[in-house]
Amino acid sequence: MSTASLIARDVRAGSRRASDVLEEYLGRIEAHDGDIHAFNTVTAEQARAAAASIDAAVEQGRDPGPLAGVPVAFKDNLCTRGVPTTCSSRMLETWSPPYDATVVQAMTAAGAVMVGKTNLDEFAMGSSTEHSAFGPTRNPYDLARVPGGSSGGSAAAVAAGFAPLALGSDTGGSIRQPAALCGIVGIKPTYGRVSRYGLVAFASSFDQIGPFAADVADAALALGVISGHDPADSTSIPTAVPDFDAALERGVEGLRVGVVSELTGGGRNGVSNGDSATRGPAIGDAAGEVLGGIDAEVTERVLEAADALADAGASVGRVSVPAVTYGLTAYYLIAPAEASSNLARYDGTRYGLRVDGADVEEMNRLTRRAGFGDEVKARIMLGTFALSAGYYDAYYGKAQRVRMLTRRDFDAAYADFDVLLSPTSPCVAFRFGERSDPMTMYRCDTCTIPSNLSGDPAMSVPFGTGAQSLPVGVQVLAPALGEETMLTVAAALERAAPPLPTPQMAAGDTSGGA
Repeated sequence: MSTASLIARDVRAGSRRASDVLEEYLGRIEAHDGDIHAFNTVTAEQARAAAASIDAAVEQGRDPGPLAGVPVAFKDNLCTRGVPTTCSSRMLETWSPPYDATVVQAMTAAGAVMVGKTNLDEFAMGSSTEHSAFGPTRNPYDLARVPGGSSGGSAAAVAAGFAPLALGSDTGGSIRQPAALCGIVGIKPTYGRVSRYGLVAFASSFDQIGPFAADVADAALALGVISGHDPADSTSIPTAVPDFDAALERGVEGLRVGVVSELTGGGRNGVSNGDSATRGPAIGDAAGEVLGGIDAEVTERVLEAADALADAGASVGRVSVPAVTYGLTAYYLIAPAEASSNLARYDGTRYGLRVDGADVEEMNRLTRRAGFGDEVKARIMLGTFALSAGYYDAYYGKAQRVRMLTRRDFDAAYADFDVLLSPTSPCVAFRFGERSDPMTMYRCDTCTIPSNLSGDPAMSVPFGTGAQSLPVGVQVLAPALGEETMLTVAAALERAAPPLPTPQMAAGDTSGGA
């Protein structure tokens, strides 16, 4: 399959038509999405009109932009004018926004062609895309397994070859975790690096939009397109957008890489081979609690990735970030509290589903009962409880203090290291129904939540396989606005990574996809 960079280069040069590229991808979607269910909506006719417009621009000597003719899929919680934006919920099943999200505008202005809206856990609340009102998405590597979540549809769309690029949202790991389980690259930028305007809110102080791609270069290209200050988003950072592409070729020699001890166990001291004295400021085993539940094969891939960086010239050692052990607890108090506030707007009065009742109170109650799924209801109730009188200080207030401790511990780690490494997901893709217990499911986000608490950037890069030859993702974490260094390290890992097996979905593919 072609990369986004190659497609855009060829379309801009006139050696390939955007319309032809589009038809190849639409054919692939038609042939295989019945098995995967990556999409809630496929916007074929709208995409054909956009591709024809790009071809006309090229013929007239105009440059359509850095993503000219590149098919892109948008998570179905990003507003798209005139196209349903359902959040995979019955509550918004028939709602079409009157405007585009800022990131949708940016991708379109850069020449990208929207091929559809992707499935997700309802209102982005989940880690498996099993909690969609419209049915689950399946992992292209094994159709009996989940793709991760909540952005499982976007991750599966890229892994299955339905689009070279997709956008998702990351509140507690919802880009990085499905990227890891689907064997692709996923980036959560610094909070405020990318505008949230037009993203249907789950937890506003955590939510961030980012790209999925098959490789680091395409992810960097998409990140450059969607980054930048937006006056429509009061949390948007007014800072210039770096040249992310240039960061990919810099190499890691001299960079300081810390392996997070709490997320990789006591084990060997950061690397498996060579003289550890040359590996940088190693501080030994974890100073605090080591989190359990992370598969040994996943930990081993992280340590192998650290070895690869050391071999490429980086200085590698262990680092303790004690507060990460409390991240899950803090997150599942703060995020539901914000969700209980954000989702109060869905009352049957202003937009979306309405179930009539004898009076307004009954109408509100019946609408929410019919419109929200069980997972959404559970999180709203949890958040409302945490904010209620008598419990606010005991739960929500303490969780916010843990968030500040997390910020402080990461700042201390970045005083000694340029980037950190950890697993992205504690395990490889699991089977449907295997994690029906809520706490077991919530632990899927153990490694990713800390970066949402701190607001720092992080990304997942495929690095080998674990159980059942399924992909493992290594997480690269960086300080605020440290995406350039993060991408430099990610590119080095990609160059050193062993090849992944072919996804099951594509093993017998004869459709001639792009």
